[in-house]
This record gives sequence, C-alpha cells and structure tokens, in this order.
Amino acid sequence: LAAAMLRATPERLLFDPTAFGALFESLAVRDLRIYSQAHRASTFHYRDNTGLEVDAIIERADGRWIAAEIKLNTGPSAIDRAAKALLRLKDKTTHQRAASLAALVVITPTGAAYRRPDGVQVA
Repeated sequence: LAAAMLRATPERLLFDPTAFGALFESLAVRDLRIYSQAHRASTFHYRDNTGLEVDAIIERADGRWIAAEIKLNTGPSAIDRAAKALLRLKDKTTHQRAASLAALVVITPTGAAYRRPDGVQVA
C-alpha cells in the first residue's frame, strides 16, 4: 500500500535507496509481527533518549526476547552499524533482562546467514 501511494515503481526505488530501505524495513516488521503473533509474542520498536534505536524487539510471554535491526544495505559498514546498535541495547539492559536475550539479529534481504565474532547473527 505504501509503495502504491508513493507510486514507487521498481525503477524509482532503484534510484531512491532511502525510500526502498524504509519500505523493506516496513515489510520486514510486518512479517515479524505476523510471525510473533502466531507464537503469542509481541513485537515492539525501541528508541531511547540517547538516540539508540532498534527496529524490532520480539518478546515471548515467558520473557525470552530477540532484538533485530533490519538493513536493506548489506555492506560491511551497514552491518557493523546495525550490530553496534544491538550490542549497545544489550549493554544497557539489566543483567536479568540480558539473561533472557535469545538473539541479536541483523535481518538483510540477501546472502547466507552467519554469526559474527561478537555473537550477532546476520540473516
């Protein structure tokens, strides 16, 4: 719907990576919300007063949670920035809350999934 409202043709999106990235993030969050609801979990966006922002926090009823950053750009610097945000969030949480953390994930549109040396998963 958003793409149609923007009259975002594939050609236009190729020349507007900001809009393309926003649409990709929106679609990914929508899918995460659908999947989390099916598993009786909730999906939230995180932003604090220091400027830290994480695209999706998925929390199950038992307290286990996943933090995810969604990136259309799969370049190393974009992945590094996303991982840094996720690790900052983990560092800001209480010890008890960090113990409930199931995963830190950078969601991308392409490529093989892997785990970085810092423990952040890229999928």
